[in-house]
Amino acid sequence: MLETMEFETLWQRQARLDPAQAKNYIDRFAQLRTSGSDLDGEARFVDAVAPRGAKVLDAGCGTGRVGGALAARGHQVTGVDLDAELLAAAQTDFPGSRWLVGDLAALELRDEAGEHEVFEVIVSPGNVLAFVAPGSTGAVLKSLAAHLSPTGRLVVGFSLLKGYALETFERDAAAAGLRFAARFSTWDMRPLEPGSDFIVALLEARRTVN
Repeated sequence: MLETMEFETLWQRQARLDPAQAKNYIDRFAQLRTSGSDLDGEARFVDAVAPRGAKVLDAGCGTGRVGGALAARGHQVTGVDLDAELLAAAQTDFPGSRWLVGDLAALELRDEAGEHEVFEVIVSPGNVLAFVAPGSTGAVLKSLAAHLSPTGRLVVGFSLLKGYALETFERDAAAAGLRFAARFSTWDMRPLEPGSDFIVALLEARRTVN
């Protein structure tokens, strides 16, 4: 049991301590949607940097809030998450997309032909990188980078106050073969400045020069 717990994501650990966590999460965003809150900022950002009708991977998709909004904009969405309860909500609310149980640190998706699957855009919003298993962020970024098409883009957003420092993120991204194309402090593209407490990063595969 100790070995299993060692590789728990922080979300799984919290869910183990609070079995109502997923339900509370689902209910909270349902209430926000009902109240008229704008919940599509991440999807607008991704839609702006994606080709039309792009293949998109929503990494750590939860209830499918972002992926569903992207599907409504015409993109082909696959969502991956470890929480079966959140995925069930995604399937109910957005049945036109593909929702899969999977570990982002060891992801190996296959297309219909059984080939290694790649995506034109991968998005990981909602503090996903801050909630993965401690010490696994590097593995997660490498796994996501491996599912990018040669010209694909990875979009991540997370709070810099949750224990995953910007300097560590930069090292992990470089080790995964990624480079920063742009950095912002909000989903509406305000600049990242010293002291910013949130980062939205647009990353691409590093190109080798012959």
